[in-house]
Amino acid sequence: MTTFTGRPDAAPLTWEPGVVMRPAFTPAELLETGLGKYVAWLADRGRRFDTYLDMWAWSVAELEDFWATLWEYFDVAGSPGNRVLSDRTMPGTNWFPTARVNYAENVLRSGADPEEIAITGRSQTRGPVELTFGELAEQVRRARAAFQSLGVRKGDRVVGYLPNIPEAVVAMLATSSLGATWACCPPEFGARSVIDRLSQLEPKLLLAVSGYTYGTKKVDRTSELETIRAALPTVQNVVGLSYGVHEVDDAHDWGDLLAAQSADVPLEFEPVSFDHPLWTLFSSGTTGLPKAVVHSHGGITLEHLKLHGLQLDTRAGDRVMLMTTTGWTVWNCLVSSLMVGASIVVTDGNPLHPDLEDPWRTVAEEGVSLFGTSPGYLMACRKESMRPGYALDLSALRTMAVTGAVLPPEAYDWLYDVLPADVYVNSMSGGTDICSNFVSGNPWLPVYRGEISGPALGADVTAFDDAGEEVTDEVGELVVRSPMPSMPVAFWNDEGMERYRASYFDTYPGIWRHGDWVTVSERRSFSIQGRSDATLNRGGVRLGTAEFYNLVEGLPEVQDSLVVHLEDHAGGPGELMLFIQLAPGLKMTADTVSALRGVIRNELSPRHVPDLIAEVPAVPRTLTGKKLETPIKKILAGAEPERVVSRGAITHYEAIEAYVRAASKTD
Repeated sequence: MTTFTGRPDAAPLTWEPGVVMRPAFTPAELLETGLGKYVAWLADRGRRFDTYLDMWAWSVAELEDFWATLWEYFDVAGSPGNRVLSDRTMPGTNWFPTARVNYAENVLRSGADPEEIAITGRSQTRGPVELTFGELAEQVRRARAAFQSLGVRKGDRVVGYLPNIPEAVVAMLATSSLGATWACCPPEFGARSVIDRLSQLEPKLLLAVSGYTYGTKKVDRTSELETIRAALPTVQNVVGLSYGVHEVDDAHDWGDLLAAQSADVPLEFEPVSFDHPLWTLFSSGTTGLPKAVVHSHGGITLEHLKLHGLQLDTRAGDRVMLMTTTGWTVWNCLVSSLMVGASIVVTDGNPLHPDLEDPWRTVAEEGVSLFGTSPGYLMACRKESMRPGYALDLSALRTMAVTGAVLPPEAYDWLYDVLPADVYVNSMSGGTDICSNFVSGNPWLPVYRGEISGPALGADVTAFDDAGEEVTDEVGELVVRSPMPSMPVAFWNDEGMERYRASYFDTYPGIWRHGDWVTVSERRSFSIQGRSDATLNRGGVRLGTAEFYNLVEGLPEVQDSLVVHLEDHAGGPGELMLFIQLAPGLKMTADTVSALRGVIRNELSPRHVPDLIAEVPAVPRTLTGKKLETPIKKILAGAEPERVVSRGAITHYEAIEAYVRAASKTD
């Protein structure tokens, strides 16, 4: 066994307010983490590293060696073939060109006790549902046979209009086992949003519900489902789930279909190439058709084993709950935790019903050890002065995973104040594009207030300036200099990969540009400033949107906010606009505007003070929660809203008019 010899000392690190925050892992406890066991395994094979960053440097310099060790260490089901990498050219890198693998096989052969719970479903539509690992495998076996009986074969597309329930997991794994390709939209998506996504794939089979319950409200999606079905002419069969207001008409019943399958048909897994399409995820679709991002069996299997087994420290027997819907990449990451023998808690309905504390109650009641959520939810809890670690039994909680936006420094303070002292806060950033993280914490790195601890293993991530030079301690573009196995194999229907290249490689040829502003510190921690396509470039100085949000949304009077900068193409400073959704019951006055300007000037700088501060009824977001910074900016610059955003792809579409009215007035 070994430890990293380059740690500052052998004693546990402690919380130095404003500098370092982390639980007191002892050296022995660190060795029991997934990363610690991997370090020891490498040491036994002659690879020793002084620090985590030394190991990271090896993982990106020696790509073939690193990813080959992961295949061996995690004992991936399948054959790795005789080569790891054809070359490093991006895009178009060919990983494990002669390998054969199946994602579903790796999920279902975790070695977990068949009698142990694999999935717990918590829903506002029906009572709790539990599946053991044995029952999960049996349902996948029956669903696989049922799909075959309906004509689904390798290469076909199976799509869902499904909430985050156990049946969605079963359907995805059955699809994957056949070598067919999965895609899913949650039923809160409007018909137009679903059609824009799923019609691109020309699916053969559709699985759907007719509605759901959101809090106390019963939501009927029968009409939307009829519209979706009519717009998917390639669908040969529909399977309806008894879940919601009505049964799905003119469809096979899920329960009856599975029950009809013979007990003699074995559960098998189609061996496919490493780059064979596993599932398709979709970009937000705020402008034009959403990009259909295709991920591969091999890339996701290796990347998610690394994500859970090393970065998130997910262990056999853990319970994992990530607040997500089936339309967000986080759902796919949640399912993959089954690969390391953990069980998952899937939730459906209004996460804030009957109150803001409900997710924390679920964490306590289900004994969740890894809880993942968004900064927005955590900041809302902080604003309500919640103290979940004091009010509830969170003794099982070991890791708090946070993604989806920037986690403000104040949120770190709050989490370490209100959670048990040994909970590790892991802030991370990645995206739908790789279905994982570029930067992340891990138990071997300190947690720095307001920062992400370091780069993920195998992710050659840094910051570039406009000239393509690496920069430290200043804002730059987040780039990836070496290929990763879970980079998309393609966009669906993207002939010649033109849209793919334009999305990631148009700025720095051969280098992946992700579209985030980031600052990399000398100790190689990361601070995400926001999307680079929503840059606030005032007088030649870049301002991160996250700076504004961290400050103003921490004020008790502010519920939400959005900031944009309209450039002056004649060379002037342009116009910086801050839109505020005030807390219920409050109204914007001249005194409110003056007070906000004073706070921004004092806490940020005079350069940050907006030209316009205006009240709006709501902040439009994508259906995965991202603020519509760039679309609002385009609309304020004169674009017609219907040409910039799809009504069914965002929340609060009706609020856009208020932005246009406010921007047309002088402040």
